[in-house]
Amino acid sequence: MNAVLPRRRSQAWTLANCLTYGRLVAVPGMVGLLFLPESIPARFSAFAVFAAAGITDYLDGYVARTYAQSSALGRMLDPIADKLLVAACLLMLVADRTISGVSTWAAIVILCREVLVSGLREYLAELKVGLPVSRVAKWKTTVQLLALGFLVAGPAGETILPGTERIGIILLWLAAALTLWTGWDYMRAGVKHAIEDPR
Repeated sequence: MNAVLPRRRSQAWTLANCLTYGRLVAVPGMVGLLFLPESIPARFSAFAVFAAAGITDYLDGYVARTYAQSSALGRMLDPIADKLLVAACLLMLVADRTISGVSTWAAIVILCREVLVSGLREYLAELKVGLPVSRVAKWKTTVQLLALGFLVAGPAGETILPGTERIGIILLWLAAALTLWTGWDYMRAGVKHAIEDPR
């Protein structure tokens, strides 16, 4: 008689991965709401979606570590979801002029850094070299999410907390400064490995 083996649960549907999927789904939802920049209810809704996505950014990593749910799929999708959320926010906020004038450069710096780090990770992955997240990079992510939260709330936030958009712009510049710092660190590490690559 053959023993009946228990069916193995798919690693694709762990709680940690489902939280990451939720962040991916949140991106088009938030973009759709930001197409109505003058609507106070739409901006509040966009902020709620963004805040929920930001919370899952912390929770999926916590759940994966605490309940041993780390997977290759999760490690691949997590940074993709983060970059899509940030890039979509920045593009929509520049389009509706919540971010305008010289502050657009802060958004450009952040977007360029995201592309740079993605390229470096892809290159270093071929060398089987990891690119660990530094403590400063974690601070950058926190400040960046706070800045975007204030800016997504925008005019809706002004009805509750006057100066919401100004706070968001200040934090955006702080995030851009931290972005330059961490981007330089990652670039230096990438160039070092490229020079030492014997191929």
